[in-house]
Amino acid sequence: MVHVDDAGFTVGPKEHKLGIKGSPTNELYFEDCRIPGDRIIGEPGTGFKTAMKTLDHTRPTIGAQAVGLAQGALDATIEYTKGRKQFRRPIADNQAVRFMLADVAMKVEAPRLMVYTSAARAERGEANLGFLSAAAKCFASDVAMGVTTDAVQLFGGAGYTTDFPVERMMRDAKITQIYEGANQILRVVMSRALLRG
Repeated sequence: MVHVDDAGFTVGPKEHKLGIKGSPTNELYFEDCRIPGDRIIGEPGTGFKTAMKTLDHTRPTIGAQAVGLAQGALDATIEYTKGRKQFRRPIADNQAVRFMLADVAMKVEAPRLMVYTSAARAERGEANLGFLSAAAKCFASDVAMGVTTDAVQLFGGAGYTTDFPVERMMRDAKITQIYEGANQILRVVMSRALLRG
């Protein structure tokens, strides 16, 4: 474990990001940085394996973040479509809008169950979490990106403004497809797990 005052370790400037602006991100620099042996995590030579096993437990948390973003976008969209009127009627009265809302709600529920199942298995300490953890994060984040994009669409021009939360949710959803393993890599993880049996 590295401490902020360790020689050779410095924190770079804050990054300017598309989304998740409430979570600061900085580059970390290790230049001739030496860490005392008593701060090692795990056994020597097991770093990569430890890091990969950790991801089995952290990927469901990104799935949960994605589900939360999707649910928030759905909630905001339901409220908006019930209040936004065109031709003296709420746009939620239009069948096309209702179908979109129904589809979005279905899409939110499926990854929620995958995330809950994955998190429960990790909490119980079950083995072979790789496939389900990767699947929960991958599916939830893809759904979040689609749902938040649909929310912006249902808000119309207003959804593209910063006056409403759905544009931020769409920007925030994008990172969930990238960190804790980009979804393309997670598909490699899942396929390997399937082929191993």
